[in-house]
Amino acid sequence: MNQEQTILLVDDEVKITKVLEAYLEKSGYHTLSAHDGICAWELFQQHEISLVVLDLMLPDISGEELCRRIRTQSRVPIIMLTAKSEELDLLEGLRIGADDYLIKPFSPRTVVAKIEAVLRRTTSDELVGVPVSVNHGYLVMDVQNNSVKKQGEPLSLTPTEWKLLRTFFKAPHRIFSRDQLITYALGDNFDGYDRSIDTYIKSLRSKIEPDRKNPQYIITVHGMGYKFVPGDELNPKGEPET
Repeated sequence: MNQEQTILLVDDEVKITKVLEAYLEKSGYHTLSAHDGICAWELFQQHEISLVVLDLMLPDISGEELCRRIRTQSRVPIIMLTAKSEELDLLEGLRIGADDYLIKPFSPRTVVAKIEAVLRRTTSDELVGVPVSVNHGYLVMDVQNNSVKKQGEPLSLTPTEWKLLRTFFKAPHRIFSRDQLITYALGDNFDGYDRSIDTYIKSLRSKIEPDRKNPQYIITVHGMGYKFVPGDELNPKGEPET
């Protein structure tokens, strides 16, 4: 499967892209590299890209601007590479559509592992067709039949709660900002405020958590948003947990 996946590497440091190319191609991925934003944009439009590794510090257009351009056309996964450690820079990257980030310096093996993890998360629409369980069957989501069970009992979820939970199931451990939850779960026609997401999360927690005041599945990441922690890896129902 890796041979069919193309990773676009965007960094103005040629040494970095060369090293990442070697590690990724050894892992079975096809790679394309660009050392400025204009070239990266051209490559993105010319090829079918599976994931973008994007440095924020580029010599022409910024990584943030390139991320915005990509998001006007595609939801392809984007991992930011940045030497910036300030929280505001990371928050801005996540806000405009990045899926994850790595702070320089990093090891090439860490980048490969991050790419594999993000691809697993973002291609997990395989939820469709097979019921998926969380924490040894505590929660079971059946997307095909639009049903969720908690400890074997059906849950009554509103359409909004269903969309939010499905989004969380598809990307365990990913941090979603409020804006991203609106985009991915609720769609562009959502006419509420971003803070209204908090109300939906509170309601959803009251239905799925053992104790909504001390949530263990939908976790608040202060200053950033929410993430879903399944307690184990998501598994097709009936398969042994590993």
